[in-house]
Amino acid sequence: MSGVVEARLAELGLVLPPSAPSRALFLPGKITGNLLFLSGQICEWEGVPKFFGPVGEDFDPETGREAARMCALNLLYSARAVAGSLDRVSQVVRVGGFVAAPPTFGEGPAVIDGASQMFIDIWGDAGRHARTAVNVSSLPAGALVEVDAVFEFGS
Repeated sequence: MSGVVEARLAELGLVLPPSAPSRALFLPGKITGNLLFLSGQICEWEGVPKFFGPVGEDFDPETGREAARMCALNLLYSARAVAGSLDRVSQVVRVGGFVAAPPTFGEGPAVIDGASQMFIDIWGDAGRHARTAVNVSSLPAGALVEVDAVFEFGS
C-alpha cells in the first residue's frame, strides 16, 4: 500500500478488493475536469456477488450497511485504478445508492449509510457528500445494493 488514504484504510482495518471487474460495456470511471465520475458498483468481491436482494421480511439493516460498505470499497478500487492514486481525491461530492427492496421498505437511506460513513471515516468532513438513496425492484446479478459516486480532485 502507498499513500495517505490507503494508510487511513489500513488504520480502519479496510482492504480494497484485488479487482473490480465490469459486468457490461462501461468504464469503471471517467475524469472530466477535476471530477471523477465512478460507475455503480454492486456488493461483490472480485466479481462474485456476496449479498443478494431484494430485502425480505427478516432483513437485518446491518447486513445492508455491510453490503453498501463493500460497494464503497469497490468504488475506491476503481477510483485508484482510474486516477492512479486515492490521494488525488480532495472530497467526495455525491453518492447514489440503490437498494433492491419492495416499495414498502423505508430503510433504504439507512442501508446506504454504510457507504457514506466509510467515506466520512476516510476523509472526515471532505467525505461528507450530497446523496440519493432509492429502492429498486432488482439490481445486476441479484445484488442487494449498488452505489455510485462522484469524487473531486484537489487543485
